[in-house]
Amino acid sequence: MPTISLPDESAMLRRDFIYGVATSSFQIEGAIDTRIPCIWDTFCAQPNTIADNTNGDVACEHVKLWQQDVEMIAGLGVDAYRLSIAWGRVMNEDGSVNTQGLAFYQNLTAALNAKGIKVFVTLYHWDLPQYLEDQGGWLNRDTAHAFAQYADAVSKALGEDVYSYATLNEPFCSAYLGYEEGIHAPGKVGQAYGRQAAHHLLLAHGLAMKVLRKNVPNSMCGIVLNFSTAYSATDSQEDIDAARMGDEYHNHWYIQPLLEGTYPNVMAQISADAQPHIAQGDMDIIAQKNDFIGVNYYTRAVYKSDGQGWFEQVPPYGEDLTAMGWEIVPLAFTKLLVELHERYDLPPMYITENGAAFDDHLVDGEVVDKPRIDYFNSHLRAVNSAIEQGVDIRGYFAWSLMDNFEWALGYSKRFGIVYVDYASQKRTLKHSALAYKALLNNRLY
Repeated sequence: MPTISLPDESAMLRRDFIYGVATSSFQIEGAIDTRIPCIWDTFCAQPNTIADNTNGDVACEHVKLWQQDVEMIAGLGVDAYRLSIAWGRVMNEDGSVNTQGLAFYQNLTAALNAKGIKVFVTLYHWDLPQYLEDQGGWLNRDTAHAFAQYADAVSKALGEDVYSYATLNEPFCSAYLGYEEGIHAPGKVGQAYGRQAAHHLLLAHGLAMKVLRKNVPNSMCGIVLNFSTAYSATDSQEDIDAARMGDEYHNHWYIQPLLEGTYPNVMAQISADAQPHIAQGDMDIIAQKNDFIGVNYYTRAVYKSDGQGWFEQVPPYGEDLTAMGWEIVPLAFTKLLVELHERYDLPPMYITENGAAFDDHLVDGEVVDKPRIDYFNSHLRAVNSAIEQGVDIRGYFAWSLMDNFEWALGYSKRFGIVYVDYASQKRTLKHSALAYKALLNNRLY
C-alpha cells in the first residue's frame, strides 16, 4: 500500500505537532427534524441549485451514529477532531437555547476528550438559520450581534472542554459564493451584497472573539480562512496587476482587516455603490487579537486582465486535476504560507483543511485511492517546506474525515478518507485513511 511520509528530521513528526481530521455540521449530521431550518435547507429545495438534486436532511446520519464515529476517529490515531456546531441545532428562533441540541455537542465533546482527542470547534460553517436570513441575513448588521449571542451560549455550555474555537469557516465562501455569485446559499447575486456580507461576517468574528475571551480564556480562539495562491496567466504587466487584484479581492480582503484593521487597496477600485458600509469603530472590533489563524488550501488561482482594468480567473487546465477539476499544485501551498508569513505579523497557524476529491470506488470491501495518498504526501511536504522557511504552523487537518454532502455538488464528489455508503451508512476506511493512520503511528519524537 502507498504510504504518507515526511523527512526524518521534520518538525511535523514531533509529538506536539497536532494531526486531525475535519468535518462540518450540515455536511454530515442529518437529523433535520431536531433543528430549525437553515439557509442550506431552503437553497436545496430550490430548483437547479444542487447538482444531484439532493439535500442535507440525512447526510451521514452523524447525529444518530456519533458514538460509532468517535470510535472510528479514535481508531485513526489522530490528536484532534475539527467539527462545526449547527447554529439552528442549539438556538431557537426566539433566542433561547435548545438544551437538547446543546447536549448533543456536550456529549460529543466529552466522548472525544475521554479518548484524548482535542476538540476544535468551528461556530459557523455556512448554515445560517433561515429566520435570520429572512431578516436580511449577513446583509443585516444585526446578524453579527446575533452571532455573538450564539457564541456566548455555546462557549458557556462547552467551556474549556473545547481546545480551540474558530468563529467562522471561510467567510469568503459565505460572502462571495453566497451573496455575490449566488452559487451557494442563500443564492443572492451582486457585488454590493458580497462586500457588505463580508464586512458583517468579519464584524461577527470580532464581536464573538470578545465573548470567547471572556467565557473561555484558556481555550485557543481564532478564525479559519481559505486561500487560493494567486498567479498571473502571463508575464504581462496587465496580467500581473490582475493577479494582484484577484489576490487582494479573494484572499487579503479577509485576513488584512483581522491583522491590520484595514481593507486592501483593491477596495478603491470597485464602485462606491458596491463598497460596504463601515460604521465607526468596526475595524477595531474586527482586528481582535487571534490566538491562531486556520488556513484552508486546496488549489491555486490563475488570473488574467479582463481588458477593462479588472481581473478574471483562468479555468484550470492540464492533466493533474482532482475530481473537482482543481489543479494539484503543492508548490503553490508552500508559496502561499511563506508569502503570508512575510506579509503579516501572524499568530500561529493551523492547516485546518487540506485534501482532494477523487472518483472513489468500493471494490471487494476496499477503496484504493492512491491519488489521494499522493496528494497528502505532496501537500504535507509542502507544509514541511514552509515550516523549514520559518512559518509557525502547529497542526494539520485532513479534509475530510468522511464522504459527505458537498454543498452545491451534493453527494457527487467524495473528499473523505472514509468511504460512506449512503444507502446503508456503512463507513469503510479508504487506503488513504490507513496511510494517514500509519504516518501518525510512526512519529519519531
